[in-house]
Amino acid sequence: MARAKSKIPVDIEPAEFPKLNLPLQPPFQPMEARIGKAIPEGKEWIYEPKWDGFRCLAFRDGDNIVLQSKSGQPLTRYFPELVDALLKLRAEQFVLDGEIVIEADGHLDFNALLQRIHPAESRIKKLSRETPVMIFCFDLLVDSKGNLLTDTPLEDRKKAIADFFKKAIQPSAAKEMIRLAPSSPSRDEADKWMTEMAAYGCDGIVAKLGDEPYHSGDRDAMVKVKRLRTSDCVIGGFRYATKKNAGVGSILLGLYNEARELDHVGFCSGFTAEQRIDLVKKLVPLIEKPGFTGKAPGGPSRWSAANPRSTEWEPLRPELVCEVQYDHFADGRFRHGTKFLRWRPDKAPKQCTFEQLQPAKPGKKAA
Repeated sequence: MARAKSKIPVDIEPAEFPKLNLPLQPPFQPMEARIGKAIPEGKEWIYEPKWDGFRCLAFRDGDNIVLQSKSGQPLTRYFPELVDALLKLRAEQFVLDGEIVIEADGHLDFNALLQRIHPAESRIKKLSRETPVMIFCFDLLVDSKGNLLTDTPLEDRKKAIADFFKKAIQPSAAKEMIRLAPSSPSRDEADKWMTEMAAYGCDGIVAKLGDEPYHSGDRDAMVKVKRLRTSDCVIGGFRYATKKNAGVGSILLGLYNEARELDHVGFCSGFTAEQRIDLVKKLVPLIEKPGFTGKAPGGPSRWSAANPRSTEWEPLRPELVCEVQYDHFADGRFRHGTKFLRWRPDKAPKQCTFEQLQPAKPGKKAA
């Protein structure tokens, strides 16, 4: 599937969330996942496809709709067609957990989704008509009667969201845009999704503990298994190319440690000439010391002796997040250069921790 290319997306604009008459208020921390090397097996697990989109909490309180990203940022203004669809549901209040996606030519298009994070309202309205989104919903946190379900086991919340879809969504005019995500207790079904849904744009499997409540903000009840080994990283600095006017040579990646310090964990350098120039425009305004507050990039090595510039780096304010592919992580760093996959304006830098790389353990807790 195509990934984000040369143009750097605009950041999500900050905004205040309205006060809603609901037992949950935005911003609310959604469940997160640990990375697993293999799909966990056992009767305690419920499996879902992993969608290639933006995680979203959708709140409705009467005529008020709020869309919130995983990092607690407002998404409402970027998806007006989804707001309209949620207002058509036969329920005056609810909180849904799901994934916003764009389907194009028979598969999910993350690049088209990134284009929606744009400052111009006219641009957003145009794209909402040309490339409308839909949302796959996999959890119900507040039901249509205003009941809070976060302390309810997942298997019961699955029954609740299925009933919610039958009564509030399937009879509505929005049923094509708001869809119930498939889930199953069958490991065979999960294996099937892992392979057969790849072409559509599902990049892995999510496994959740069925008898656990909703784990707001922690990774104790959910495991994600991706076809590619990837990590969300903060850009803590960069190095210019050997010829400075050629743009950025590499970006320096960071993860937050247990002391909430940003450790340097590796680099990414496989950019096109156009991307290198675009990166200068995006990164230079963020230059600010110290960049990395924990382990910082090291000094000269035998590999850099012939190129003194390669040891110099510019520190950045830790504001940008990207997803990279890697082949091996050990001793607190990526052992080889990583491959840039895409920007993640929907993720908060503080969410990029070493915890995401810790393998999940089998059993009732994945801690």
